[in-house]
Amino acid sequence: MEFKMKERGYETTFEYGTLDISGDAEFGFRPFQLLVSSVAVCSGGVLRKVLERMRLSYENIDVKAKVTRDEKEANKITDIHLHFIIIGNNLSEEKVKKALAVTRKNCSMVQSVIESINITESFEIQAQ
Repeated sequence: MEFKMKERGYETTFEYGTLDISGDAEFGFRPFQLLVSSVAVCSGGVLRKVLERMRLSYENIDVKAKVTRDEKEANKITDIHLHFIIIGNNLSEEKVKKALAVTRKNCSMVQSVIESINITESFEIQAQ
């Protein structure tokens, strides 16, 4: 990866397109937003694969992330709580709990930050 300095941040280009990054949300995505997004979307993507491997059908999975930051320590992220809203029929809470445990172990982004950020999960199942 290569990041090029701009007047108000940095820019990088990937296969999908250009990503603008800045400490000022007016000029790009803020670094903490990208970190939280990486954890949330990685978890959601892995959960999708785990549910499919378990042959559990679902219609949709949304992820809400609640972030806690410590202003006294450079405003670092201390906690990320991920709440999964899983829409589908015939999903048991017990099987979804197992799927989330597997997800946590196999999400590379969670595993990358687990020593420094407290990651917690919850979920709700909604019928289609």
